[in-house]
Amino acid sequence: MREPVAPFSTVRFGADQTLYLVVDHHGQRNVPDPEHEIERPDLENVLADLLGGRFQNPIRVVAFNTLEHWSKDISTDVAREIQCRCDSDGLGLPQYLAGFMEMHLRPTGNPISRIG
Repeated sequence: MREPVAPFSTVRFGADQTLYLVVDHHGQRNVPDPEHEIERPDLENVLADLLGGRFQNPIRVVAFNTLEHWSKDISTDVAREIQCRCDSDGLGLPQYLAGFMEMHLRPTGNPISRIG
């Protein structure tokens, strides 16, 4: 007779890193494309994918670390960084990010045209 397998008592290698999830709105039914990856290994990939148009209607970016037992909505920080990069590169804000920027910068009272 087989012995029952005990669950892992230690965290697997690589599980101690912070991961980032981009939540992309997919219309009325909000059904995600199963082939559309939303998890990113680092913040630089999140920013590059957002600025590169990989997400057409992003609504939130969440960072989490299961080893340290925390998660945080970092959407406002990401929106500020996107605005800074667009400003420093002299580029206009991509239209597909307008709703994300409006949602995460306006409530704090920060103007969208320039972040401090």
